[in-house]
Amino acid sequence: MSFDEVTHAVEEHRRTVALKQEAEHRAAQELEIAKLVQARLFPQTQPPLKTLEYSGVCIQARKVGGDYYDFLDLGQERLGFVIGDISGKGIAAALLMANLQANVRSQCAIALDQLQRLMCSVNQLFCDNTPDGSFATFFFAEYDDTTGRLRYANCGHLPALLLRSDHSVERLEATATVLGIFKDWDCEIGECQLRTGDTFALYTDGITETYDSADEQFGEERLIEALQRHCGSSSQSALVAIVDEVRRFSPHEQHDDITLIIAKHCGNDQASRAQLSFFESPRPAE
Repeated sequence: MSFDEVTHAVEEHRRTVALKQEAEHRAAQELEIAKLVQARLFPQTQPPLKTLEYSGVCIQARKVGGDYYDFLDLGQERLGFVIGDISGKGIAAALLMANLQANVRSQCAIALDQLQRLMCSVNQLFCDNTPDGSFATFFFAEYDDTTGRLRYANCGHLPALLLRSDHSVERLEATATVLGIFKDWDCEIGECQLRTGDTFALYTDGITETYDSADEQFGEERLIEALQRHCGSSSQSALVAIVDEVRRFSPHEQHDDITLIIAKHCGNDQASRAQLSFFESPRPAE
């Protein structure tokens, strides 16, 4: 090869490397923006309740992810607790998560009187906007602050845990299949009563399927034991302690989003005072 040909080849290689680096830098910037946008989709405020104090967190395994949780003010002293897990990872799951969140928030006004209709509507909209093979597990609970009644729909999600003040445990199992696969779909509505001293927990498989060096999963039983150990703490303190315990359990890089909601029934006065200090409480380390 002549000197000019070598020079041309070197310059071409430099341009190729520069273009690749620029593309990678742009992709990293766009992913960081996507992370900030998705962070704003999680609850920014918490409607106060008289009888229940509650906290939630999502720690993503990547910049963006498919776990979703929300607290929805339904009016008439009622609050919606929402948690979901989109199939898949990364940007694709994050886009579907945003779509599901928008569907739920746009339809949640009908939850008060027609929770079953809400769930059918959300499933229909999610089906219309979901590629074949994608789906979401989903749990929606509507809590009445005046009566302590909890109505819920569990759409193929892990069972919610209800730890009673007498240390017994109830599992709120699935009342329907997952969202996004079947247009001909229906669900049943479950119901239970929360009383002073009870703890209610919603979580995704990033909690229970975290595994240690021996490939043993953290599991539901360890989660129940952790909730029982922290039954006397505020929901926020319990949440921080349990998430830290889950992350210490695994020596591996976090492979799935970790999402947890804890709500504690503590009577008419204590809940409001505890909720006021929510944003001053420590949060799990990102």
